[in-house]
Amino acid sequence: MDFATARRMMVDGQVRTSDVTDPGLIAAMAEIPREKFVPAAKSDLAYLDLDVPVSDGDARKSRRLLKPMVLAKLIQAGEIEPGDNVLDVACATGYSSAVLARLAASVVALEEDPALARTAEQVLTALGVKNVSVVTAPLVDGAAERGPYDVILLNGMSEILPEILCHQLKDGGRLVGVFNDGSTPRAMVYLSEREEVSGRAIFDAGAPLLPGFVRPPAFVF
Repeated sequence: MDFATARRMMVDGQVRTSDVTDPGLIAAMAEIPREKFVPAAKSDLAYLDLDVPVSDGDARKSRRLLKPMVLAKLIQAGEIEPGDNVLDVACATGYSSAVLARLAASVVALEEDPALARTAEQVLTALGVKNVSVVTAPLVDGAAERGPYDVILLNGMSEILPEILCHQLKDGGRLVGVFNDGSTPRAMVYLSEREEVSGRAIFDAGAPLLPGFVRPPAFVF
């Protein structure tokens, strides 16, 4: 498969056409070999408009790389600056971390699946990415010891606003991800100001539900 052509088609057909205009972000996605972050048997799926599975097991529970369009629009909404410290929650095999590394000063790639974390570390090292630290820990706990963060990216959907992660934001920090409040799933950006967090919808989007980010069951009388 001609991955270079597939990468260019992904950027031109999925990213640029979705109001993604950040030149640094576009350049990163045009250059980083997404196929390296996908199991070899599934590498032909790397540039398709879908959430690409990167782990084995039940298809409904398998971990996935976000659709290129959704990932790009979330990152753009984070308004990452060159000096920022970013937490990449559920980095999986590390593709999103590689993209973030082109935009930020430092990235903490958080992954609770040890096998995925090892893969992320190996691929990022092989590609010469030096400003990403891979941390293996529960996703919902974040990585407070490496914070605070200017931006936190959720690589998947949450049914809750993760307060622990919000507390790891700097004043003026942004948390971006896909949230489902029981109606229409939407990409959201949450801003932390003076220890208060407020959110706004960016666009309608679906994403795989992240482990630990599930709404507690409602009490039934």
